[in-house]
Amino acid sequence: MDLLDVGRILAGLVLLVLGGELLVRGASALARRVGISSLVVGLTVVSAATSAPELAVSVGAVLRGEPGLAVGNVVGSNIANVLLILGLSALVLPLVVKQRLVRIDLPWMVGLSIGLLLVSLDGRIGAVDGLVLLGAVVAHTALTVVLGRREAGLAARAVAPDGSPAAPGRAAPAEAGAGRPAPAAGRSLLLVVLGIALLVAGATLLVEGAVSIATGLGVSGLVVGLTVVAVGTSLPELATSVIAVRRGERDLAVGNVVGSNIVNIGVVLGLPALLSGRGIPVSGAAAALDIPVMLAASVALLPVAFTGFAVARWEGGLFVGLYLAYTGYVVLAATAHDALAGFTAVMAWFVLPLLAVTLVAFTAFELGVRRGRREVRRRP
Repeated sequence: MDLLDVGRILAGLVLLVLGGELLVRGASALARRVGISSLVVGLTVVSAATSAPELAVSVGAVLRGEPGLAVGNVVGSNIANVLLILGLSALVLPLVVKQRLVRIDLPWMVGLSIGLLLVSLDGRIGAVDGLVLLGAVVAHTALTVVLGRREAGLAARAVAPDGSPAAPGRAAPAEAGAGRPAPAAGRSLLLVVLGIALLVAGATLLVEGAVSIATGLGVSGLVVGLTVVAVGTSLPELATSVIAVRRGERDLAVGNVVGSNIVNIGVVLGLPALLSGRGIPVSGAAAALDIPVMLAASVALLPVAFTGFAVARWEGGLFVGLYLAYTGYVVLAATAHDALAGFTAVMAWFVLPLLAVTLVAFTAFELGVRRGRREVRRRP
């Protein structure tokens, strides 16, 4: 282990924290000034910004002839975003999930994950596949902006609590930061740009140091992409989401993760596949295990968010535990460790069935509670 690599990792972590703070401040200020919700900003501006490291790593990997690293980077980052990033954010403070996120954005993320699995079954993400994935992201962005402006218009025509018409661009009372004057647009944009620059620089330093250490240990490109690079390029999402939660911008935190996953599939994989002409090869291991795990993580977020429109602390802890279990399996399988068989048996025959029963039971309980509340409201 080289001390220079350790220094890169530490410097990268510092830059990530500073960049996340500046990006959240600038993005939330822009949301207040433009009059759109933090959720919309998180789904568009912030998610695209925090996906910049994934795009840089994937394009570079494809150009260097390392497609396993490119695919592992995106798939591993999406798994980390849902299980690790949202899990840790929910441990800091339970996350509130808007209904439009459950009805539109989460299903869109699941649909793109299914699409990635389908186009990967033949062992390659072709140019046409990349064009389809990229088009899905463009359509989602357009829909998000249109719905955001419509919601802003409705909020502007709303009536304030004192009976006077609400001022245009005024955030709803539930929005974090309502009542605070929005900084100048130029200053907010400068904060966003500086935040993005620090996030990219921090992620680059951290990934370079971590990859150098991992490859020195003889780990394959796919495994490095699924673990070290995936976590490293997801650190901007982690820094942004945790800081957003601590500042009360919980919509921005959830929107950042969901939007980043959509951008990762459609842009980070779709754009290189489209530009390369020959597409991106996908290994059989990624199509058989890792992409289905990514899809399962996306699907698992649906009932969690739907039951009560929140991600509770215990659910966040469960997500983090699942991510650690998945990472442990990847490492054990890559090193052909003797504990792999026992670990797999425990997960398959005990942990996963218990998890499924728990999720079904809590989902049924929450649905029963909501049904009871509706019946109470209908009574005269």
